[in-house]
Amino acid sequence: MASSGQWGILERLSAGEVVIGDGGFVFALEKRGYVKAGPWTPEATVTHPEAVRQLHREFLRAGSNVMQAFTFYASDDKLENRGQTLRITGAQVNEAACDLAREVASEGDALVAGGVSQTPSYLSCKSETEVKAIFKKQLEVFMKKNVDFLIAEYFEHVEEAEWAVQVLKTSGKPVAASLCIGPEGDMHGISPGECAVRLVKAGAQIVGVNCHFDPMTCVKAVKMMKEGVEKAGLKAHYMVQPLAYHTPDCNCQGFIDLPEFPFGLEPRILTRWDMHKYAREAYKAGIRFIGGCCGFEPYHIRAVAEELASERGIIPPGSEKHGMWGSGLEMHTKPWVRARARRDYWEQLMPASGRPKCPSLSTPEGWGVTKGHADLLQHKEATSTQEMKHVLEMQKKVKTSA
Repeated sequence: MASSGQWGILERLSAGEVVIGDGGFVFALEKRGYVKAGPWTPEATVTHPEAVRQLHREFLRAGSNVMQAFTFYASDDKLENRGQTLRITGAQVNEAACDLAREVASEGDALVAGGVSQTPSYLSCKSETEVKAIFKKQLEVFMKKNVDFLIAEYFEHVEEAEWAVQVLKTSGKPVAASLCIGPEGDMHGISPGECAVRLVKAGAQIVGVNCHFDPMTCVKAVKMMKEGVEKAGLKAHYMVQPLAYHTPDCNCQGFIDLPEFPFGLEPRILTRWDMHKYAREAYKAGIRFIGGCCGFEPYHIRAVAEELASERGIIPPGSEKHGMWGSGLEMHTKPWVRARARRDYWEQLMPASGRPKCPSLSTPEGWGVTKGHADLLQHKEATSTQEMKHVLEMQKKVKTSA
């Protein structure tokens, strides 16, 4: 089914279209040298707009129907948190992000989404009024730039996500809400089904999960959300934007508890063929907004678009340089590589890591702390020597008891 031009996100989803999201800008731009790991803030929209613009274009070419403005963690409390000395405001970041997303979206059949995410203020137990004020400040920019729809994404606690949805809903624009949770639910143990019901009641028309877990785990969590919403007699559309990393060993906090996070995750990356399986499973589950988060590169999104090409009625421009199921290998000079130009070869492949002493699984460093715990109180000052000594002691204690 080809996309319908000027239709908005809800019209597309209501018509049964598959809307393909983009990938993980924070991780992709960190690897390219434009984002600092730790803060994970998106000032590159101001300092290096050409890098952000190019990544948008690559996702568009790969088949993305949504250019999500690079506004992740672009609230002033995050930009000023823990030793940051940026002289760039949240408003500047958000405005530049919207302009870049709109510029590239106009080059194809894509919508622009403005997003808000969890805040240091919530973790520090600031009031509902204070946290909502942060979202309202971001929303003002999104309204000024007239984005097509809004996303509340990457929330570990459904309560904060509800507050975000309530603020975004005042815009009159479509609102999607995406939690970074797995089948175990949010950080206070609220089930995916209940989370989804609360988000729909708060005003979200699209609900789902993003980040923290691998594709199949995220699809499972969204299935649980769908069951909860339907059981409550409510209606919603569903979205999923998972990691591009295998995470079978993760606990409820997801990949940030893995010892490999964030600089040693490459051995866990899903292949393009894994993404075909993910896209099909998401589609079978009734999810129609299908994209990616951390670790997703354009070729991963292209695989999603190719897997669902018959349903969508289109092949992305990026497929011009990619034979379906490796068919381009028929042109290879080596006969044993030409023999791999077939679907069954790649579907049955069990990739090796090439690391003789590499374990198949890790032990997550789950400290069991969340909102309300003293260790999560945020501040503007840089991490002190005393604080670092404390976290190292905690880490040693956790590893000893594991």
